[in-house]
Amino acid sequence: MILPILPYGNPILKSKALEINKSYPKLKDLIKNMWETMYSANGVGLAAPQIGLSIRIFVIDTFPFSEQEELSKKESMELSSFKKVFINPKIIEENGEDWDFNEGCLSIPDIREDISRKQSIKINFLNENFVSKNLILSGIKARVVQHEYDHLEGILFTDYLSPLKKRILKKKLYNISKGKIKTDYLMKFKQEN
Repeated sequence: MILPILPYGNPILKSKALEINKSYPKLKDLIKNMWETMYSANGVGLAAPQIGLSIRIFVIDTFPFSEQEELSKKESMELSSFKKVFINPKIIEENGEDWDFNEGCLSIPDIREDISRKQSIKINFLNENFVSKNLILSGIKARVVQHEYDHLEGILFTDYLSPLKKRILKKKLYNISKGKIKTDYLMKFKQEN
């Protein structure tokens, strides 16, 4: 089932998400719905807070990045097969040079900005079967994981922008928060009481 994505301005997106355990209700269904939602919106990652659940889980599939022409064959192959579920992740290390990359977010449609992040990370997480995993990631894989991990910490990519850039984007961000935009995917603009 395709779920609506919360827009910029929703307080859930600014809250630190909570860990879950194996007994989380209908977890397999939730993961399946997250994949469907992400693919229907042409995303490469989706975190639970983006669909209104303040829990520590996100999904990633970097396949769309594998088609970039400037990549080596090896990089392209790695990105085409990097599809994972991350439950209760913890970034243990961030290493390397800071590098800028033009990021976007399904919760902040039609805004893309260069964001500086570390080149590589080490992350510990549970997979969908609650098996503990450690990964060392670099490049685009590390960047996508850092972006989605930020969602679990209540951080949006716009939080990294300079005050000047935020002022320039203020009207666009306001329009997103008020639902004064059109997207080709399902979004939930009004908070229900």
